[in-house]
Parts: sequence; structure tokens; C-alpha cells
Amino acid sequence: MYPKEYSEYVYKYSEENNIDPLLTFAIIKAESNFNPEATSNSNAIGLMQVLETTAKEVMQNKTEENFSKEILFNAEDNIKIGTKYYKTLYDKYKNNAVALMAYNAGSGNVDRWIQEGTIKSDGTDAENIPYKETNNYVRKILRDYEIYKELYGK
Repeated sequence: MYPKEYSEYVYKYSEENNIDPLLTFAIIKAESNFNPEATSNSNAIGLMQVLETTAKEVMQNKTEENFSKEILFNAEDNIKIGTKYYKTLYDKYKNNAVALMAYNAGSGNVDRWIQEGTIKSDGTDAENIPYKETNNYVRKILRDYEIYKELYGK
């Protein structure tokens, strides 16, 4: 029910990006249910459901000259890019709930919600997220993260 598939990559890249690996497992569970071939209606790809444009952004400092969206179907590459992207969001917002909002709905929306006072920058009122999908997404991942911690220790 709460698998730890792709552990080698999850631990490697979560630790490289200073993210709790159990949170990464919770994100993967919500995003793709550990299906590396998953694609969404918005063309998000792979385990962590990374958009091709996001992957290019994350990888712009790398020497990946021949980027192909096909790499996003590769479990290791997807986790590497997804955790690096999550880390940039966490560094910006300094809070898991708010970083998860941005991972799902985009930083532009989250910045606007904070600016308008819809949500607080510390994420304490995450229940006020105006997008129902994002609201459910954040709640699910934070709940699953707690379950992962109970099951596997922290």
C-alpha cells in the first residue's frame, strides 16, 4: 500500500537535494503510483510527473545538449529531475505544504495566492487553496508522508 519502489534513486537524489526520501515516496505515490510510464492530461511524464518544459528548466545548467522528453520515462532521470525541481520550490517557499502547492499548481499561482492573501506563505492555512485538485493533492501527500514516516521511521 505504501511501497518504496525505486529506493536506490529516491534515496540518492532526495539526499542530494536535502529532501526527506519518505516525502519523495509520498510525491511519487500521488503523482504516478510508481508507474514510470505514467502521463497526465497536461503532458506531465513519469514517476514524479515532470513536464518537459520544467525538466528543461531544471536541466539548463547541465550539459544535456540533446534533451529528449523520453528521458522522463527513465526512473532515475525522472527522480533526479523531480527532486531537483522540488528542492527549488522548497528553497523558494521554505515550507513543504507551499512547495507542494507550487509543484502541482505552479509557482505563479502560488505567488498570486500569497500576494492576494488567499494562503499564508507559511502554509498554515493550506485548506484555503482555491484549486480543489491542488487542495486534495497537498492534503494527500502530507497525509501519505506522515504514514510513510510511521511505517518506515524517521
